[in-house]
Amino acid sequence: MTAQYGFSGSTARDISASVERAVAGGRLVPGAALPPVRRLADELGVSPGTVATAYKELRQRGIVVTRGRGGTVVAQAPAVGSRRPPRVPEGVRNLAGGYPDPAFLPELAPPSRVPPVPGSHRASPRLASLEALTRDWFARDGVPAQCVTFAHGALDCVGRLLSTELKPGDSVAVEDPGFHHLLDLVPALGLRMVPVAVDDQGMAPEALRTALRAGARAMVCSPRGQNPTGACFSRERRDALADVLSAFPEVLVIEDDHNADMSGAPSYSLAAAGLPRWAQVRTVSKHLGIDLRWAGLACDATTLARHDGRLLLTSGWISHVLQETAARLMADEAVRRLVGRAEEVYAERRGALVGELARYGVRAHGASGLNVWVPVRDESAVVNGLRSCGWWVAAGARFRIASPTGVRVTTAELEPADAARLASDLAGVLGESEATYGG
Repeated sequence: MTAQYGFSGSTARDISASVERAVAGGRLVPGAALPPVRRLADELGVSPGTVATAYKELRQRGIVVTRGRGGTVVAQAPAVGSRRPPRVPEGVRNLAGGYPDPAFLPELAPPSRVPPVPGSHRASPRLASLEALTRDWFARDGVPAQCVTFAHGALDCVGRLLSTELKPGDSVAVEDPGFHHLLDLVPALGLRMVPVAVDDQGMAPEALRTALRAGARAMVCSPRGQNPTGACFSRERRDALADVLSAFPEVLVIEDDHNADMSGAPSYSLAAAGLPRWAQVRTVSKHLGIDLRWAGLACDATTLARHDGRLLLTSGWISHVLQETAARLMADEAVRRLVGRAEEVYAERRGALVGELARYGVRAHGASGLNVWVPVRDESAVVNGLRSCGWWVAAGARFRIASPTGVRVTTAELEPADAARLASDLAGVLGESEATYGG
């Protein structure tokens, strides 16, 4: 439905500003359709080219997206707004957040004394102790660690890599379903998303080939612990994807291995496949603490130079207080044992739900990570049905572009006994809401 909002302006800049004000003020909501170019041009008394230029500017700034015959609509997470998950109702068990179990997170231990900094850290932005730990972190899984650097988290790193490598209007191949914050970030950078289907082993090779042939200049994927499906690369899938990528040497391959320490799956990384342009980012928020906004990056020399050049021009460096905190935790044997135990427990809890659902004939996906993805026909019916049973799960719409519907269940705090009860309730909801469970 076309948005009922009075646009104004006689220039492309004025028209785009009018749309932006409406979006920022909530008068144009995500998904709202803008008028066709010629109709708006007639209404405003300007040329179609003026309106087309305004719409192009809005697309480049991530405020609207174009859907072919579907027209131009407000982006799901416009760059002038912020999309948040639905509020969790009172009195229900929250399994929608995607967060780790606090029982398996160590207490953060920042340095007790921080001496004043003489000048700035731009000349030495990385602590030597943390840099050495980071090289070992990547090298243990066969990821080349000659070039490493730091970022303020995985999304901060991915956003910087994409913005230094691509220009507005370029295309990025992304997983579908995929991490919802990444699906928000890419259009906010003015880039176009090309969805690539995902199965239990990650990106489908032929779907990736199609995306690259369509002009994607970068790809972002998760080698394990994929959010929301839990997919993880097998050795065969990694090799098949590397074979596809060998025909596109100019494409930047970004791996988000955010679950590296508690995914419950071995590492079969594209970063170790000898690609010319590659980067792998790892964050500590899932196994050391969500407030520890630090990530390590391993990459090729060109990518390193571009990333660090942009970092030095903006925030400059990652706080050395934060770096010292991360280094202490990463070197602590007791913390390592806690993280290892967390990985075992998360695998047990994830497997318990998948197994219990299988008893009712309900297919689910969760080979690694913190989440289980359950294909369903009607997301709203399942979410609301489980709410009435005391459970709150995430509707799949936030994670999808063109892939089939589903719901995501975070199992990090779900004990096996609770998994049995949830599976029973979910099977009952599916029986009530779907005449035949179609998966």
